Amino acid sequence: MLNLNELQKYRENNRIEAKSAQGGLPQSIWETYSAFANTQGGHILLGVEELPNKTLHPIGLPNPEKMVTDFWNTINNRQKVSVNILTNKYVQIAEADGNSIIVIEVPRSDRRDKPVYIGADPFAGSYRRNGEGDYHCSKDEVRSMMRDQSDTSQDLRVLEQLDLNAFDYESIRRYRTRLQNLRPGHVWENLEHVEFLQKLGCVGRDDNGELYPTSAGILFFGYEHEIIKEFPNYFLDYQEHENDTTRWTDRIVSNLGDFSGNLFDFYHRVANRLTQEAKTPFRLDGITRIDDTPVHTALREALANALIHADYYGRCGIVIHQSPQQINIANPGNLRISISDAINGGLSDPRNSTLVKLFNLIGVGERAGSGIPNIYSVWASHNWQPPKIEEQFNPERTTLSLLLSQHENKKVAIKSSDKIKVAISEAKKQAVVDYLSINKSCKSNNIAALLDVSISRAKVYLKELISDGIIITEGANRNRSYKLRT
Repeated sequence: MLNLNELQKYRENNRIEAKSAQGGLPQSIWETYSAFANTQGGHILLGVEELPNKTLHPIGLPNPEKMVTDFWNTINNRQKVSVNILTNKYVQIAEADGNSIIVIEVPRSDRRDKPVYIGADPFAGSYRRNGEGDYHCSKDEVRSMMRDQSDTSQDLRVLEQLDLNAFDYESIRRYRTRLQNLRPGHVWENLEHVEFLQKLGCVGRDDNGELYPTSAGILFFGYEHEIIKEFPNYFLDYQEHENDTTRWTDRIVSNLGDFSGNLFDFYHRVANRLTQEAKTPFRLDGITRIDDTPVHTALREALANALIHADYYGRCGIVIHQSPQQINIANPGNLRISISDAINGGLSDPRNSTLVKLFNLIGVGERAGSGIPNIYSVWASHNWQPPKIEEQFNPERTTLSLLLSQHENKKVAIKSSDKIKVAISEAKKQAVVDYLSINKSCKSNNIAALLDVSISRAKVYLKELISDGIIITEGANRNRSYKLRT
């Protein structure tokens, strides 16, 4: 005996469709099958009508067995439906209030089966689901699903319309500096730039053996004006807001020309801002203060995930809104696995596997499939409201929303009498290295402003970097400056 009230929960996200089906299988069932398969799945109820008050009322079917047979015959006909993603367990005859009805559960289809369409033409027969019901997919949506069918990473494409001058070699140099600091003696350390880029998958050969940037290479190391030649909708936007209603108070945008505009530079600028704004009580390792917390790691992971999994051919670009209470990170493209699989972890299906490699080498997101679960775990450990992942269609978009507890925004003062040895975090250390890579030299007040700490604290950090052999000093007292060791 089926309780229709149990299925009402699917109405909240429009994942249930009731059809009276008194005259046999309705034609619209195939549009709904396509729509559910191409979005997040859902239930089709045959022999059920929806009343004006949105409740479900069973009216029954005269011959449900024959209707099920007709359903299987049609769904297995490749001239009618592109692919059958159902098994017997997904189609059941049930009884509701003394009436026989048919319940068809349509799961979210695997990306390799998308688009699921009716007829012979995917552009004419592909549907998706939204708040208004089933809608016909645009050509851009169909092309996006077709791009995701391939098991070849999207970012390995060789871009023959660009040359090696499209790279910002300062970004490459900074990346190599970070790699050298993190992995001293790496086997690629002494390679020339072009050979290094080949090893990374950032440069590839065409059919004639000529070298050109790959999609991953131009996205990660290219100039913005070169990136948009292949990805016209490419746009990176980070905004800080005092609250959820005010206009932004600070902003980092890829197309203003004040930096390269590539993913590598954007990541480091935004990661520093996200982690500086996320003030958490310090931790101690023995008597050493540890500024980098699991929250900071999770925020960097969230940022990297958006940059890695984005569909850069999609619309709207990557947009990050940060306020004292909440961070929203949105990227073009939907998840290639279900939301539940992403949260549970252990399953990774990146759209851009070369970008994964590029981030992994510099210590960002080193375990495949662990990023989202780690974020949820960190939020749970602080007893904060769980993160929220939402998928939007037309245009395709994925948004991760992170709510921050109120104490997250308060600085924790450290008294000089505490006599704690202060250890600079890897994030702050890299921020100083990146800053000196661009500005060549600095004063302690520059570093204090960069890291949002006092000048005395900045001097302690700088002293540690000198001890580690990363930077050197020039001059003395008020004339003292700092620069990277050559």
